[in-house]
Formats: sequence, C-alpha cells, structure tokens
Amino acid sequence: MEILSTILTLLSGVALFLFGMGLMGDGLKQVAGNKLEMVLYKLTSSPIKGILLGTVVTAVIQSSSATTVMIIGFVNSGMMQVSQAIGTIMGANIGTSITGWILCLSYIDGGSGVATLVSSATISAVVAVCGIIFKTFVKNESLKKVGAIMMGFAILMTGMQTMSGSVAGLRSNPTFLNIIESVKSPFLAILIGIIFTAILQSASASIGIMQALSTTGAISFAVAFPITLGIGVGAACPVLLSAVGANKNGKRTALVYLLNDLFGMIIWGTVFYTVNAFVNFSFLDSAMTPVSIALLNTVFRMATVLVLSPFIKFIEKFVFFIVKEDPEDREDYEDFDLLEDRLLMYPSIALEQSHKAMNGMARKAKKNILRAMTLLVNFDDNRYQVIQEKEKVIDKYEDKVGSYLIKVTSHNLTAVQSHKASELLHVISDYERLGDHAVNISKVAKELADKKINFSGQALKELSFLEAAVQDIVEMTCKTFMDDNREAAKKVEPLRECIEMLCDELKFNHVQRLSNGECDMIKGLPFNDLLTNYERISAHCSNIAVAIIEMQHVELDAHSYVKNMRQLKNDNYRETLEAYLFHYMTPMNQMVEKEQLLAMQIKKEEALRLAEDEKKDKDKKKDKDKKKDKDKKKDKKKDKDKKKDKKKDKDKDKKKDKGKKKDKKKDKS
Repeated sequence: MEILSTILTLLSGVALFLFGMGLMGDGLKQVAGNKLEMVLYKLTSSPIKGILLGTVVTAVIQSSSATTVMIIGFVNSGMMQVSQAIGTIMGANIGTSITGWILCLSYIDGGSGVATLVSSATISAVVAVCGIIFKTFVKNESLKKVGAIMMGFAILMTGMQTMSGSVAGLRSNPTFLNIIESVKSPFLAILIGIIFTAILQSASASIGIMQALSTTGAISFAVAFPITLGIGVGAACPVLLSAVGANKNGKRTALVYLLNDLFGMIIWGTVFYTVNAFVNFSFLDSAMTPVSIALLNTVFRMATVLVLSPFIKFIEKFVFFIVKEDPEDREDYEDFDLLEDRLLMYPSIALEQSHKAMNGMARKAKKNILRAMTLLVNFDDNRYQVIQEKEKVIDKYEDKVGSYLIKVTSHNLTAVQSHKASELLHVISDYERLGDHAVNISKVAKELADKKINFSGQALKELSFLEAAVQDIVEMTCKTFMDDNREAAKKVEPLRECIEMLCDELKFNHVQRLSNGECDMIKGLPFNDLLTNYERISAHCSNIAVAIIEMQHVELDAHSYVKNMRQLKNDNYRETLEAYLFHYMTPMNQMVEKEQLLAMQIKKEEALRLAEDEKKDKDKKKDKDKKKDKDKKKDKKKDKDKKKDKKKDKDKDKKKDKGKKKDKKKDKS
C-alpha cells in the first residue's frame, strides 16, 4: 500500500507539474502575443541568430517541442527554409534546459524563523495569491495574463514539491535502491530516458522527475548521465507525430530535431564511456542534486549544439537524402501547404498565408479565362477538358482557403484582422466566379464548334477589342491583389466602366447587323452570352479591387465607395477612364466606321459593276440580234439564189428537152 500511495502521489505531482508548466507557457505566449513568433519567422537569416532566437523563444514558452512544432508549421507553409530551421531547433534544445533551473527554486529551504519567508513553499504561496488576485479581481487584460503566468508558476512549483515529497521515503527503500542500481547500465538508462520522455511528451517533466528523485540521494552521475542522453531523444516523439500530416520539408524539420539529440547522444555517450574505459572517472558514484542535474542537462545540450552547429549544411543534406523529393506534379495543390493549422494561433501570420494561397487561386483563374478565350478562335476538345478540370481545382481553393479563414476568425482577432479576414472571404467568392465564367465561355466556344457557327468578320474584330480589355482587367486585378497595391486597385473600376461601354456598343452594332440581315438569331444568342460573361468578369474584378482598398481602411464601405467613385468621377478617375476609352473604344469605333465606309464603297462599286454588266449584256444582245438579222438576210439571199439556180436549171432542162424533141422530129423527117 505504501508503494501504491507513493506512486499515486508522484503521478499527481507530475500532473500538477505538467499543468502548471502548460499554464505558465500559455500565459507567457499571451503576454508576448505574436511578437515572439514573428521575430522567429523574420530573424533567422543566419545559424547564430537562429540558435539565439530558438533559445530565447523556448525559454519563454517553456517547451522545445512547442517551439519546434511552430517551426515545422513555418517550414511546412513555405515561410522558412529547412536550413533556417536547423539553427532555431538547436537553440530550442538549449532553451528547454532553462526549466530545470526554474525547478531548482522549489528546493530553496529558508531554514527557521524569519528565514522561512524565503523558502520555496512561501514563495509559491505568495506567487499563487498574487496570481489569483490578478486573474480574478483585476480588470486590466495584461495583468490578468500575468496572473495566469504566476498561477502556472505556483502550480508548477507545487507539483515539483509534491513529487519531491512523494519520493522522500524511498531513500531507505531497498526495492527502489535495487532498481536504481540496475539502471547504472548505460544502455538500459538511455532506454528508460527515451521511453519515459516519449510517454510524458516533455523533456522538462522528465528532468523534473529526475530532480525530485535526486532528493533521495540515490541518483548518481552514472544513472543521471545516460538518462539525460535518452531524454533528448524521447522528446522528439511529439515533434515527429506533429509532422505526420506535414509536407516533405515539414517532415525534414521534425527529423532535424530527432537527429540533433540522437547525434548528441551518440557523440557524447561514445566520448564519455570511451574515455571512462581508460581513465575510470571517480565521480560516477557521486550523488546528484537538483542543481547538478540542471547543470548536467544544460552542459550536455550546449555542448551538442557547439559540436553540431558547424555541420548545419551537412545535416540539411542528410535530411534531404533521407526524405527524398517526389517527382510528382504538384502544380494544382502546392498552395494548400501554406494553410498550416499550426499557424492558426497566430492570426496575423495565418491571414498572410491565406493571402499567399489566394495568389495561386488568382493565377489559376486568370489562366483559365485566357484558355477559354483561345477556344473561341481555335476550338480543341483537350483544352476544353483542361478548363473543366482546372475549374475543379479553383473550387477546391474556395473550399480549402474559405474553411481556413473561418478557422482563423474563430480565434481572438483585432478589428483590422477581422476586417481583413472578411474581405478575403469575399475575394475568394469573386475568384471562384471568375472561374465559373471561364467555364461559361468555354461552353459557348464548344457550342459554336459543334453547330459550326461562325461570327461575321465585323463581329470578330469588335470582340477582339473587348477581349483585349477583359484580359487587361483580369491581369491588372490579379497583379494588384498579389502585390496588395491600393493605388493600382483604383485603376480597375474605370476599366470596368470602359468594358461596360464596349459591351453596350457591341450589342448595338449586333442589333444593327441583325436588322440589316447580316446576322441571324442562331449566331446572336452565343454572341450575347459572351458579352454577358465578359461584363460579369469585369464586375468581379472591380469587387476584388475594392476589397483590396477596403482591407487597408476598416471604416470604408464597398457599396458607398463604388457609388461615390462613379457619381463624383474626380479628375483622376475621368483621366483614367478616358485613357482606357482612347485605347479600346476609339480604335474600335474607327475600325467600325472604316468598315462601314468600306462596305458602302463596296456596295457602290458593286452597283456600278452590275450596271456595267447590264449594259454589256444589252450590247451583246443587240450584237446578237444584228447578227441574227444578217444571218436571216444571208439565208434569204441564199434561198433566192437557189431558186434562181433551180429555175435556170429547169429552163436549161426545158431547152434541152425542146432540142431533143426537134432532133427527133428531124430524124423522123
């Protein structure tokens, strides 16, 4: 029963210790806000800076695992390179040793009398009372957070005292002493350190328990040293688990944490026990104290970083060798890695990552619109299918980024951050609609190809001006959004108005062609569908541009802004609109007028040609009639001559007959 009671008390002390450490770490993070994370993100340009920053951040949040998980999030989202992360992780390993020194405060014994006021129990009690007062009765939010830190510290100290008290009776327990004696085997001690830390998922907790056990006097250097080596490796378990869903670089970063402690264990374990085999250190059986354990832990971690820091490039190559890159194409999904759940606790970074992911959505929507436009000129079924597939990817962006932004809004945001998240959600919807219009245009192109419908040359020329303007507004909008350029965004609305005017002009010209019989309703319906889609594309681009402007002005209302812009039309707006009209509308109208004049000239020339042909036909007919008359006269003359010849022949025949008759008469006579 005594052993069971000791174990339960020890476990309750561990629970209080872990809870207090978590509460204190959370409070410190709240007081620091996102500053530590932003510093960690921005100031890791060199290994030395990375090591120093990793040490400071981990000392503040009291967890090397938490720091490394945060770094994995940065690397996984593309905000930090693996090479930058290595130094920071090394620093995190040093920073986590600070907890051991804090725990030494729980062993302060003030002695008797007035000196008891400086004992650990008194200090913990005072800190706990102050923490409760700040947390419960003070209205200032900053002081409330400080109160949470103080309460966490007090609970941590209480947990440490509970652990120490629970093992106090073990110093004379033969079973416990035999177990400790068996742990003097280095390999067994290292294994215990790894397993115990992997279960607790906290190197600080394992060190704290060993410090508590050291108060029994049973923990010697021969036991403490190998356990300390194993604790570092065991602390890598939660880090490795956090990288399960990460990308290749995230997994490499988690592996860096493991390799740092693994190399440290192998290097210093090999060096120490090799030298001991020849020298036979006399201090191996020396009893350890909480302070000496904290010192051992700090020296081990600093020595490991000192030895490994010159080989950061080698470590980087090694993790890239172990976790090889897949050759698979990730064009459509690469941006989703930016949406890292580990960054949700830091809204400013999460919003920045959402914006970056939406840049990919913008690029894909723009490309799909351009693909659809090319189908109108040269339809290809394979390209048509590509447009449909890319639309699914754009829809996936809407789902992924939209869901991520909703998660961001569930955290405590400032007014500016909340406003930006709302505007980004609106922009996502507009980009998704741009993708839909690309599909609509591709369907019009397919209809034209299937039904073998060809627009008139005039209609195609007019469409070319409109399509150039639409391509311009899509390109401008996407670039403006990616650059977050408010001034450039102001130029989008005038171009939208220009496109609207172009669409109206094309519709009017189309009606004219219908009335003149130059076009029919079969061609007219798809033509109108195209104009509608182009007009809607420009409207969504305008919405995105207004959202870009609004993101920097919380008080700005989109509808009022656009309404005022259109009504007031200041000099800058008018100048920009006139420039667009001169670039697109004027050449188109000139082309239309030229085409109309050319058409009139062609009609005139056609009429003259017809008149000339008619005259030629008449002349030919006259000539033909004259020829017929001549031929008739010739035929009559021939007939007359034939008759004369026949008459002559008859007369000759008669004459001959008469002559014959006379000759017969003569003969008879």
